Amino acid sequence: MDRMPPLFFVALVLAPLAGLVAWKLKALTPSGAVAAAGVGFSHLAFGGWPGAGALLLFFVTSTALSKIGKRQKEALGFEKSSRRDALQVLANGGVAALCALLIPMIGDRGFVLMLGALAAACADTWATEVGSLFGGTPRKITTLRPVRTGESGAISPLGTLAALCGAGLLASLCPLFSPLLGVRGILSVLLGGFLGSLVDSLLGATLQAQWKDSDGNFTEIRHGKPARGWTFMNNDTVNFIATLTGALLAGVFS
Repeated sequence: MDRMPPLFFVALVLAPLAGLVAWKLKALTPSGAVAAAGVGFSHLAFGGWPGAGALLLFFVTSTALSKIGKRQKEALGFEKSSRRDALQVLANGGVAALCALLIPMIGDRGFVLMLGALAAACADTWATEVGSLFGGTPRKITTLRPVRTGESGAISPLGTLAALCGAGLLASLCPLFSPLLGVRGILSVLLGGFLGSLVDSLLGATLQAQWKDSDGNFTEIRHGKPARGWTFMNNDTVNFIATLTGALLAGVFS
């Protein structure tokens, strides 16, 4: 607790600066930069340098993967581009930021919750970015029938492996927060994050709003009434639920 005051003021300076840099690098929209500053402040002020490092690791790796094959992914009908706006930032990092606020009150459990949320976001992003380009013909998670690459709820072996790697990357940071977390903490975050990404796929295959393009394929690009799913259940809503699931499951497993 005695180190929080100086970190609080450091975060007031560094978090907006990081958001500005990300905007200048065209990784974030202006609204995304503002949201990222708020999320970054919470991680640094309450999660310390390891908390800020975990957020930065997720953001840098996910942004780098999103740049690979950008035109090909946009042609698949993804709802948003690789330049993240405020809703995308909060959908992926909002739950983790809220969990970071709990760290001064609940200690190590707060770290696990925060990392579980980030692990779910990282797992889902890695699965999408890698699977859509290199996963071959994906299958719908609910029926396992082949579907078009880029369709919500689609999974592939390589995409699933990427999800495990993404969750594992964040889980491996547990010892940096506390040696007491150990193997159990790592496994809790790994499982929570990975299962959170599967919840994302399940929602994408069932409740997420989808439209049909001129070729009759499902897409996230809005036009008129959705062909399936609930209108409010867009990609950001699904991501938020997935990260919340990752945080809660990591907490339960720990």
